[in-house]
Amino acid sequence: MALIEEGKKAPAFSLNDQDGKKHTLSAYAGRALVLYFYPKDDTPGCTKEACAFRDSLPQFKAGKAAVLGVSILDETSKAKFAKKFDVNFPLLADEHHEVAEKYGVWQKKSLYGRQFMGIARTTYLIGPDGKVAKRWDNVKVDGHAEEVLEALQQL
Repeated sequence: MALIEEGKKAPAFSLNDQDGKKHTLSAYAGRALVLYFYPKDDTPGCTKEACAFRDSLPQFKAGKAAVLGVSILDETSKAKFAKKFDVNFPLLADEHHEVAEKYGVWQKKSLYGRQFMGIARTTYLIGPDGKVAKRWDNVKVDGHAEEVLEALQQL
């Protein structure tokens, strides 16, 4: 499935977070939602990205936006990751990469000449109307949370 274009309706989802609490897209209707997809819990880039969103959370909340991280691996893995780095927002377990596929971020990747399927680091800013306001592909972690905050302020 292709990446969701800006201006298109964001696909519905229902996933559990690190505490076993279910999150759905419809539960965030009427407010902005930062939905960021990251490859794997507790890896250097993913940790740096989660910590940047963690540190910026007060500004996101001030902008009336929720932040959700999505990746493969189960709730237990998410709980360990969240506890280790004091992640103060939901990390959703997309174990069977169904949501990653809906959003077009389950892609063929290559590392040291080996090809495999995995999550491409991608962030969606979903507006209060449920439509994709902005999308970042192949996210560079440094300064990314700030870029998303800037886009949120322009909503």
